[in-house]
Amino acid sequence: EGFQRIAGTLPGEAMRCPLEMRVEEEVDCGSYVRRLISYLSQPGGRVPAYLCVPKVVLGGGKAPAVLCLHPTENKIGHKVVVGLGGRPHRQYASELAERGFVTLSPSYPLLADYQPDLKGLGMTSGTLKAIWDNIRAVDLLETLPEVDASRIGCIGHSLGGHNAIFTAVFDQRLKAVVSSCGFSSMQKDDVPSWTGRTYMPLIASEFKNDPKLLPFDFHELVAAIAPRAFFASAATKDSDFDVSGVQDVINAARPIYALHGKADDLVGHYPEAGHSFPEDSRRRAYEFLERALEKRQ
Repeated sequence: EGFQRIAGTLPGEAMRCPLEMRVEEEVDCGSYVRRLISYLSQPGGRVPAYLCVPKVVLGGGKAPAVLCLHPTENKIGHKVVVGLGGRPHRQYASELAERGFVTLSPSYPLLADYQPDLKGLGMTSGTLKAIWDNIRAVDLLETLPEVDASRIGCIGHSLGGHNAIFTAVFDQRLKAVVSSCGFSSMQKDDVPSWTGRTYMPLIASEFKNDPKLLPFDFHELVAAIAPRAFFASAATKDSDFDVSGVQDVINAARPIYALHGKADDLVGHYPEAGHSFPEDSRRRAYEFLERALEKRQ
């Protein structure tokens, strides 16, 4: 409720319209097929996305799925997570597809070619629009014959890292969450950086950019995800998110996980790196998702 005071109120069922998925392009990527698709997240609002489906389930069978949320990329957007952006350490959607997961990677509103009219669509913030688009992406995953709807997770780096948290708070179908360099305690963060048009302008206009006035902090959001599995990769030299603030969040949320008997399902990983998702950290994250989603070969 505190988070919604800043991001806006989550739309109700009346906003759910037929998805009307379209396949715009299909590419053979060896062990999986990559499809450029779009779907309706709300009346008048079509979202571009990449869908990667392992070939082993194309002819039958079901696989776990991961919603792959991209970092801030003003020009290439969601292309980066399927390996089309030329940026290293961000291709987690394609790597997870190679490991046997179905992956779905929607574009974030107001980045690259995805420029929805937030006001016209009734959205208070870019953050709220992204959450709703992601929830509808999970709806889409549930319709796919190749997906085991009981085993859906979420992963993201940077922008995608906090977007994954925000979405999981509101969607219980996400059974496991990975956030790389995506958050810190708001008490140790650059609060005005959250107030742009792609984020939550009410932080500035209603709460004066004062972290002490904010009606939520990240330890509450992570605790709200419990008892579902949560993995945070927080680089020690991250110039965007203070690693000590991440540790504060994890430590504050841990008693809630312990209350559920799931203390081991809250994991903090701290690589010696800058604002990045290094290869070893990605491997650990993928193994975490495999365990959490009980991936079967």
